[in-house]
Amino acid sequence: MKNATFRQLRVFNEVARHLSFARAAEALHLTPPAVTMQVKELEGHVGMPLFERSGKKISLTTAGEYMLVYARKILATVKDAEDAAARLQRAETGLLTIGFVSTAKYFMMKLIADFRQLHAGVDIQLALGNREQLVAMLRNSEVDIAIMGRPPKDMQTRPEPFAAHPHVFVASPDHPLVQQGRLRVEDLRPYDFIVREPGSGTRAAMQKFFEDTYVEPRLKIQLGSNETVKQAVMAGLGLGFLSLHTIGAELADGRIAILDLEGAPVVRAWNLVHTQSKLLSPAAEAFRYYMLEHAESYLAQHFGGDAHPQLSGI
Repeated sequence: MKNATFRQLRVFNEVARHLSFARAAEALHLTPPAVTMQVKELEGHVGMPLFERSGKKISLTTAGEYMLVYARKILATVKDAEDAAARLQRAETGLLTIGFVSTAKYFMMKLIADFRQLHAGVDIQLALGNREQLVAMLRNSEVDIAIMGRPPKDMQTRPEPFAAHPHVFVASPDHPLVQQGRLRVEDLRPYDFIVREPGSGTRAAMQKFFEDTYVEPRLKIQLGSNETVKQAVMAGLGLGFLSLHTIGAELADGRIAILDLEGAPVVRAWNLVHTQSKLLSPAAEAFRYYMLEHAESYLAQHFGGDAHPQLSGI
């Protein structure tokens, strides 16, 4: 192992995270053959295979699982050293890794672009996933700051709310419930729901709403992204429960409608989260301050009632 390189460890970590050489290559901006070569060289240093290959699928070997623990410790230590050097230089430079749940992509890209204009010396790497995946990234020190809803309870983290995060029940504009006015939760019983996958924060918020109201929804179709849920709802396949911040364009165009339901919207909070043990670099601190100062007003401007007349009174 003494001849293993930092590059090899980083490539190995990405392949293990995605369980895909092609997706790791895309994340690292490398070619798949280059990724395969780096992993093979690392396997040569270790003296054992790190992945088992079955057709197009790969999985970690027992040796790979052990090596991944140490590889992530090494990568996290090197990142901490880089952050310490940046603090000593008092310079907002270096690599900033921002993780966020997929629901946040509808507003985070613009905020990150605006941040980059103010801090051109910062290199930014993005990591997307559902809530469960993002918690794993925090635990493994793969992100500096995470943007998410509920912070994890089983980790020592520092969550900072920066904006309200309303979730609403939606339907196609021609759905019979849209024309009924104010609805009770019981009115939803006869209708099918299109839902996100387990591990999604949106799915968890919906489940808690129905648990609190003692109604069991008819879960018809499970989909892995907000976009596919929206398309299914607009096609009339069922009702949906989505973050208001994911449906701005569809509301403006009249392609989707919000149900006027008692107890809704379900308002949660967007949080900036990082582990308490992590000392943030100047770049990460600058991004943290930027989000706390600008994100709430941006969301209110683009997703609030003034932006969508249908939401007046919500």
